[in-house]
Amino acid sequence: MTDLSGRTVLLTGALGSLGRAQARAFIGAGATLILLDRPDHADAGAFTASLGERAVYLGQDLGALREAEDAVRVMADGRGGIDVLVNNAALIINKPFEAFSLDEYEDQVRVNSSAAFALVRAVAPGMKAKRRGRIVNFCSVTLNGQWDGYVPYVASKGAMLGLTKSLARELGPFGIGVNAVSPGAVVSEAEARVFGNRAQDYSDWVVAHQCLKTRIEPDAIADLVLFLASPAASMITGQNIACDGGW
Repeated sequence: MTDLSGRTVLLTGALGSLGRAQARAFIGAGATLILLDRPDHADAGAFTASLGERAVYLGQDLGALREAEDAVRVMADGRGGIDVLVNNAALIINKPFEAFSLDEYEDQVRVNSSAAFALVRAVAPGMKAKRRGRIVNFCSVTLNGQWDGYVPYVASKGAMLGLTKSLARELGPFGIGVNAVSPGAVVSEAEARVFGNRAQDYSDWVVAHQCLKTRIEPDAIADLVLFLASPAASMITGQNIACDGGW
């Protein structure tokens, strides 16, 4: 029921730890995959090649909303439409809210949620024409209100939750399902970058708060995304599903 042979998937933030795990899962399920990440990403060529001939790379800055929308629309039209859109890309910075500039706030909202709106605009016409499609947005465990230092990030994920709920209602009549996933604290390159020499203290704090006393790996999130993108989730829409180890 997770066979995606003949389906085209567009995955944003494809070269982060979570993105790479999802990319491998989609290729394993038979999908054709468009990987979207920064145009200057050093690992783009090697990782895309490692996935085989069903993967292509689209280098695009999601902060440039109109350009991103246009690039995805052209890609979608050239491939007969996008069947699955996964809005995984995100910027995340940890510091007190007074230390954020307005530009930093706007940058995170633009990439983390406004870009999702732009890309849905690009792919929705093709999904409507086919009378089917799946959209998976990324929310976050931080919406539970137990995290300090992420005000722009949490605000952007709140916007993503609202986007998911409202798009599910508007696109449902066309056979398009829209859901969100809320990962917990996943072991990732982003975590290591944000916390640096505080990484072990942070990891201990996470495990202490989770019901399950094991850190979440990217493959656990990829399994959930693959399920929501597949026929197995055909009657699930408008939901925000947590994979957070229990908080």
